[in-house]
Amino acid sequence: MRRYLPLAVLMAAALPAQAGLFDDSEARNQIINMRNDYNARFDKLEASARSQIELANQIEQLKAEIAKLRGQIEVLTYESDATQKRQKDFYVDLDNRLRRIEAPPVAASDAAPADGSARPANAPADPATEAREYEAALNQFKAAKYRDAIGGFDAFIKAHPASSFLPSANFWAGNAALQLKEVVSATHYFKQVATSWPDDPRAPDALLGLATCQQSMGDEKAMRKTLDTILQKYPGSTAAKTAKQRLGKG
Repeated sequence: MRRYLPLAVLMAAALPAQAGLFDDSEARNQIINMRNDYNARFDKLEASARSQIELANQIEQLKAEIAKLRGQIEVLTYESDATQKRQKDFYVDLDNRLRRIEAPPVAASDAAPADGSARPANAPADPATEAREYEAALNQFKAAKYRDAIGGFDAFIKAHPASSFLPSANFWAGNAALQLKEVVSATHYFKQVATSWPDDPRAPDALLGLATCQQSMGDEKAMRKTLDTILQKYPGSTAAKTAKQRLGKG
């Protein structure tokens, strides 16, 4: 005769197995929830880090733009000051020329030939013509016609050996030669400005151009010496700031 276990006993035996299944499912759910929460937090941190990097890049870009603008302002300020000085020098020179014109006329032997082939060496130049010739050469440079600019400045230098525009004419001729990578020629013009007119506003920039030529020729020692000269002779100039940066002292 078979014996049947009471229903209560069977239920009691089944309960531990069901409890185990319930515990495993609960643990899996908790793990999944924890993983999802971790991923969400990680995504949030990653997004925050990206935002910080983008912000840092934007700040650096703004700093670079501000530095560029400062440099442009310094250049414009320098150009304005130099223009004012050139104008002042021009009018002083014009006044001196007018005084010479008002002086007694030169002797007949010194007068210009009737055919107009040559002008006496001591005859005063026409200030308007002088300014026009200089501006014509400068306009060639501005138009990036560097070969024509050099020709124009050379002609001006020969025609007007006493002009107040000579420092600027040599300076821009040097820059035109540098644009054409004619370093030897550019070196000549820049040296002429630095040695003949050391007090001219163009002198420190001419030395800076000379340093660039020396660097192009691989003469690092001469370049550093020229940059040091700028710092010593023209410490308050815009060129001095550039020289300091190129020497790694900025």
